Amino acid sequence: METSLYPNLIIDALRTVRYPGSGKNIVELGMVEDDMRIEGRKVSFSLLFDHATNPFVRSVVRAAEAAILAFVGEDVDIKGNIAVKVRPQAPEAEESPLPGVKNIIGVSSGKGGVGKSTVAVNLAVALAQQGYAVGLLDADIFGPSIPKMLGIEDEQLYMHEVDGKNLIVPAEKFGVKVLSIGFVVDKDKAVLWRGAMASNALKQLINEADWGELDYFIIDMPPGTSDIHLTLVQTLAITGAIVVTTPQEVALADARKGVSMFLGEHVNVPVLGIVENMSWFTPAAHPDEKYFIFGHDGGAKLAETLDVRLLGQIPLVAGICRGGDEGVPVILNNTVSGASFMQLASEVAQAVDERNATLPPTQRVHVR
Repeated sequence: METSLYPNLIIDALRTVRYPGSGKNIVELGMVEDDMRIEGRKVSFSLLFDHATNPFVRSVVRAAEAAILAFVGEDVDIKGNIAVKVRPQAPEAEESPLPGVKNIIGVSSGKGGVGKSTVAVNLAVALAQQGYAVGLLDADIFGPSIPKMLGIEDEQLYMHEVDGKNLIVPAEKFGVKVLSIGFVVDKDKAVLWRGAMASNALKQLINEADWGELDYFIIDMPPGTSDIHLTLVQTLAITGAIVVTTPQEVALADARKGVSMFLGEHVNVPVLGIVENMSWFTPAAHPDEKYFIFGHDGGAKLAETLDVRLLGQIPLVAGICRGGDEGVPVILNNTVSGASFMQLASEVAQAVDERNATLPPTQRVHVR
């Protein structure tokens, strides 16, 4: 009477096959693929090896065939039915280009002219004023404005050696480390670069700079959606994005696209929230008055519709424009706008903490 064949009977026979030099059997080592098929007396399955060029492939396969014939039955059809596969290798973890940076925040906008760079600069300085170590990268390759807004347009960059590598030393102003393509191009001429050139220049500012230890790394992204955004999310593990808009309907439509871009499968970056800039106009002489020039609560309503956080509403005052032109961010002045940016920094820090709290314990980031 023939012995009925079943998987455990085959597995038990394979437990007698030792992998050379390991002292362990091939079942114990996880080399038997879970694809066994039994059709009558015919048995077929696969054995997994780490490399196709493994010198023991043939001997292990022959030993497995012999074990089945010896312990299950000589009439088992096994010869030539054992496939050899290469075990899938886990991808090697890439070294982070910014190992000393705890949180990376992208500041973006669906369109130009909504004050994205103003928000990025004042947010960075506000976080520094709250005691955090902050870096600011001007990633708007074709319209770099950060140097002017910080009063460092004529800054000369230099390099120093760190662990045998020559790295760019970021400029520093108001307690914030800063790099911009504006430091290395003629400020009076347009930057006429193709996408690949712009992406490579941006990578150099990230990978070949000595950013050191930072609690927050703020990136002023180009307006709209472009390959620069893809370069950034492919190069860096961005903690979250902030989308800047005004209450105006045209700006809100583009802001919606910006949020959609970050949440899309090709980018997949959490949106920390929306900042509504130019929410209302407040005359300097009458700080309690509000004039809703561009609409009323458009950004707040968009945040509610998209189920994202409203991080802040920044009023429009003359001091913001003057501060940007003179290189002194409005956050440094005791104004209603300065207070709004300080509150924005607190909201952003809280949003980052809440986002980090949802991560596995090994991936959580704590700032001082």
